Amino acid sequence: MLSGKELSRKIVHILVGISTVILIYFDILSPLSIFLLIIAGIMISFLSKRMRLPVFSYFLDRFEREDLRYTFPGKGVIFLFVGVLLVIQLFDKNIALASIMVLTMGDSISHLIGKQFGQIKNILSADGKKLLEGTLAGTFTGFLGAWIFVPFPEAFLGSLTAMIAEVIQIDFNKSSLDDNMVVPLVAGTMMFLVSRYLPF
Repeated sequence: MLSGKELSRKIVHILVGISTVILIYFDILSPLSIFLLIIAGIMISFLSKRMRLPVFSYFLDRFEREDLRYTFPGKGVIFLFVGVLLVIQLFDKNIALASIMVLTMGDSISHLIGKQFGQIKNILSADGKKLLEGTLAGTFTGFLGAWIFVPFPEAFLGSLTAMIAEVIQIDFNKSSLDDNMVVPLVAGTMMFLVSRYLPF
Protein backbone atom coordinates (compact mmCIF):
# COMPACT_ATOMS: atom_id res chain seq x y z
CA MET A 1 0.00 0.00 0.00
CA LEU A 2 1.21 3.49 -0.82
CA SER A 3 2.08 5.72 2.15
CA GLY A 4 1.47 9.46 2.25
CA LYS A 5 5.22 10.06 2.42
CA GLU A 6 5.83 7.97 -0.70
CA LEU A 7 3.10 9.82 -2.57
CA SER A 8 4.56 13.19 -1.54
CA ARG A 9 8.04 12.08 -2.60
CA LYS A 10 6.87 11.04 -6.05
CA ILE A 11 4.92 14.27 -6.53
CA VAL A 12 8.09 16.22 -5.68
CA HIS A 13 10.01 14.01 -8.14
CA ILE A 14 7.54 14.85 -10.92
CA LEU A 15 7.57 18.58 -10.13
CA VAL A 16 11.37 18.73 -10.04
CA GLY A 17 11.60 16.76 -13.30
CA ILE A 18 9.09 18.89 -15.19
CA SER A 19 10.65 22.11 -13.87
CA THR A 20 14.07 20.88 -15.00
CA VAL A 21 12.75 20.09 -18.49
CA ILE A 22 11.20 23.56 -18.81
CA LEU A 23 14.38 25.30 -17.62
CA ILE A 24 16.55 23.31 -20.04
CA TYR A 25 14.11 23.82 -22.93
CA PHE A 26 14.32 27.59 -22.52
CA ASP A 27 18.12 27.46 -22.04
CA ILE A 28 17.87 28.77 -18.48
CA LEU A 29 19.56 25.74 -16.93
CA SER A 30 22.98 25.02 -18.46
CA PRO A 31 25.22 21.95 -18.03
CA LEU A 32 27.51 24.03 -15.80
CA SER A 33 24.54 25.04 -13.61
CA ILE A 34 23.51 21.40 -13.27
CA PHE A 35 27.06 20.36 -12.40
CA LEU A 36 27.20 23.05 -9.69
CA LEU A 37 23.82 21.87 -8.36
CA ILE A 38 25.21 18.33 -8.07
CA ILE A 39 28.28 19.56 -6.17
CA ALA A 40 26.09 21.68 -3.88
CA GLY A 41 23.80 18.70 -3.33
CA ILE A 42 26.69 16.43 -2.35
CA MET A 43 27.96 19.03 0.13
CA ILE A 44 24.49 19.51 1.64
CA SER A 45 24.05 15.74 1.86
CA PHE A 46 27.38 15.39 3.68
CA LEU A 47 26.52 18.16 6.16
CA SER A 48 22.95 16.91 6.69
CA LYS A 49 24.29 13.64 8.08
CA ARG A 50 26.10 15.57 10.82
CA MET A 51 23.92 18.58 11.62
CA ARG A 52 20.54 20.12 11.03
CA LEU A 53 20.49 22.64 8.21
CA PRO A 54 17.77 25.30 7.88
CA VAL A 55 15.16 24.40 5.25
CA PHE A 56 17.10 21.39 3.88
CA SER A 57 16.70 19.26 7.02
CA TYR A 58 12.97 20.07 7.10
CA PHE A 59 12.53 18.78 3.54
CA LEU A 60 14.68 15.72 4.22
CA ASP A 61 12.63 14.87 7.31
CA ARG A 62 9.43 15.28 5.31
CA PHE A 63 10.32 13.56 2.04
CA GLU A 64 13.47 11.43 2.34
CA ARG A 65 13.27 7.64 2.59
CA GLU A 66 13.98 6.39 6.12
CA ASP A 67 16.87 4.16 5.02
CA LEU A 68 18.64 7.11 3.35
CA ARG A 69 17.89 9.95 5.80
CA TYR A 70 21.14 9.45 7.73
CA THR A 71 23.18 7.38 5.27
CA PHE A 72 22.83 9.32 1.98
CA PRO A 73 20.32 12.17 2.41
CA GLY A 74 19.20 13.67 -0.86
CA LYS A 75 20.48 10.73 -2.90
CA GLY A 76 17.47 10.69 -5.25
CA VAL A 77 17.72 14.36 -6.21
CA ILE A 78 21.50 14.20 -6.60
CA PHE A 79 21.32 11.22 -8.94
CA LEU A 80 18.39 12.75 -10.80
CA PHE A 81 20.62 15.68 -11.74
CA VAL A 82 23.54 13.33 -12.52
CA GLY A 83 21.24 11.52 -14.97
CA VAL A 84 20.06 14.85 -16.42
CA LEU A 85 23.63 16.08 -16.88
CA LEU A 86 24.68 12.87 -18.62
CA VAL A 87 21.84 12.88 -21.15
CA ILE A 88 22.17 16.56 -22.06
CA GLN A 89 25.88 16.02 -22.64
CA LEU A 90 25.49 12.79 -24.60
CA PHE A 91 22.42 13.39 -26.77
CA ASP A 92 20.82 16.18 -28.74
CA LYS A 93 18.41 18.44 -26.88
CA ASN A 94 15.15 16.77 -27.92
CA ILE A 95 16.34 13.27 -27.02
CA ALA A 96 17.75 14.56 -23.73
CA LEU A 97 14.46 16.25 -22.82
CA ALA A 98 12.47 13.17 -23.85
CA SER A 99 14.75 10.99 -21.68
CA ILE A 100 14.21 13.26 -18.69
CA MET A 101 10.45 13.04 -19.24
CA VAL A 102 10.66 9.23 -19.19
CA LEU A 103 12.45 9.49 -15.85
CA THR A 104 10.04 12.12 -14.54
CA MET A 105 6.79 10.46 -15.55
CA GLY A 106 7.60 6.80 -16.15
CA ASP A 107 9.69 6.11 -13.07
CA SER A 108 7.31 7.96 -10.73
CA ILE A 109 4.03 6.61 -12.12
CA SER A 110 5.33 3.02 -12.29
CA HIS A 111 6.04 3.16 -8.56
CA LEU A 112 2.73 4.81 -7.66
CA ILE A 113 0.54 2.48 -9.76
CA GLY A 114 2.51 -0.62 -8.82
CA LYS A 115 2.26 0.10 -5.09
CA GLN A 116 -1.39 1.13 -5.12
CA PHE A 117 -2.95 -1.19 -7.70
CA GLY A 118 -0.36 -3.80 -8.65
CA GLN A 119 -1.21 -7.50 -8.32
CA ILE A 120 0.94 -9.28 -10.91
CA LYS A 121 4.64 -9.73 -10.20
CA ASN A 122 6.93 -8.69 -13.03
CA ILE A 123 8.97 -11.76 -14.03
CA LEU A 124 11.97 -9.52 -14.80
CA SER A 125 12.13 -8.13 -11.27
CA ALA A 126 15.27 -9.30 -9.49
CA ASP A 127 13.81 -8.86 -6.00
CA GLY A 128 10.22 -9.73 -6.92
CA LYS A 129 8.95 -6.35 -5.67
CA LYS A 130 8.22 -4.73 -9.04
CA LEU A 131 4.74 -5.29 -10.39
CA LEU A 132 3.61 -5.57 -14.00
CA GLU A 133 0.84 -2.97 -13.70
CA GLY A 134 3.41 -0.42 -12.55
CA THR A 135 5.76 -1.20 -15.43
CA LEU A 136 2.97 -0.86 -18.00
CA ALA A 137 1.71 2.41 -16.49
CA GLY A 138 5.26 3.77 -16.33
CA THR A 139 5.91 2.82 -19.94
CA PHE A 140 2.73 4.55 -21.11
CA THR A 141 3.19 7.79 -19.15
CA GLY A 142 6.90 7.92 -19.95
CA PHE A 143 6.04 7.49 -23.62
CA LEU A 144 3.50 10.34 -23.47
CA GLY A 145 6.05 12.64 -21.86
CA ALA A 146 8.77 11.72 -24.36
CA TRP A 147 6.40 12.07 -27.33
CA ILE A 148 6.33 15.82 -26.76
CA PHE A 149 9.94 15.97 -27.96
CA VAL A 150 10.58 12.97 -30.21
CA PRO A 151 8.58 10.93 -32.78
CA PHE A 152 6.30 8.06 -31.73
CA PRO A 153 8.71 5.11 -32.30
CA GLU A 154 11.55 6.76 -30.38
CA ALA A 155 9.27 7.79 -27.53
CA PHE A 156 7.64 4.37 -27.18
CA LEU A 157 10.77 2.21 -27.52
CA GLY A 158 12.81 4.56 -25.32
CA SER A 159 10.20 4.47 -22.57
CA LEU A 160 9.66 0.70 -22.83
CA THR A 161 13.38 -0.08 -22.68
CA ALA A 162 13.94 2.31 -19.78
CA MET A 163 11.10 0.77 -17.76
CA ILE A 164 12.49 -2.71 -18.38
CA ALA A 165 15.91 -1.51 -17.17
CA GLU A 166 14.23 0.01 -14.10
CA VAL A 167 12.74 -3.39 -13.26
CA ILE A 168 15.88 -5.44 -13.92
CA GLN A 169 18.02 -3.43 -11.45
CA ILE A 170 21.50 -3.00 -12.87
CA ASP A 171 24.27 -3.88 -10.41
CA PHE A 172 27.77 -2.42 -10.34
CA ASN A 173 30.42 -3.48 -7.84
CA LYS A 174 27.80 -5.21 -5.63
CA SER A 175 25.62 -2.08 -5.48
CA SER A 176 22.56 -1.29 -7.59
CA LEU A 177 22.92 1.72 -9.86
CA ASP A 178 20.40 4.41 -9.04
CA ASP A 179 17.27 4.42 -11.25
CA ASN A 180 17.48 8.19 -11.61
CA MET A 181 20.72 7.72 -13.53
CA VAL A 182 19.94 4.45 -15.34
CA VAL A 183 16.45 5.30 -16.67
CA PRO A 184 17.31 8.47 -18.66
CA LEU A 185 20.54 6.94 -19.99
CA VAL A 186 18.78 3.80 -21.25
CA ALA A 187 15.89 5.85 -22.68
CA GLY A 188 18.25 8.26 -24.42
CA THR A 189 20.43 5.50 -25.85
CA MET A 190 17.43 3.66 -27.30
CA MET A 191 15.97 6.86 -28.77
CA PHE A 192 19.31 7.71 -30.34
CA LEU A 193 19.65 4.22 -31.87
CA VAL A 194 16.08 4.27 -33.20
CA SER A 195 16.49 7.73 -34.73
CA ARG A 196 19.82 6.81 -36.29
CA TYR A 197 19.37 3.25 -37.50
CA LEU A 198 15.69 2.29 -37.82
CA PRO A 199 13.93 3.50 -40.99
CA PHE A 200 10.60 4.67 -39.56
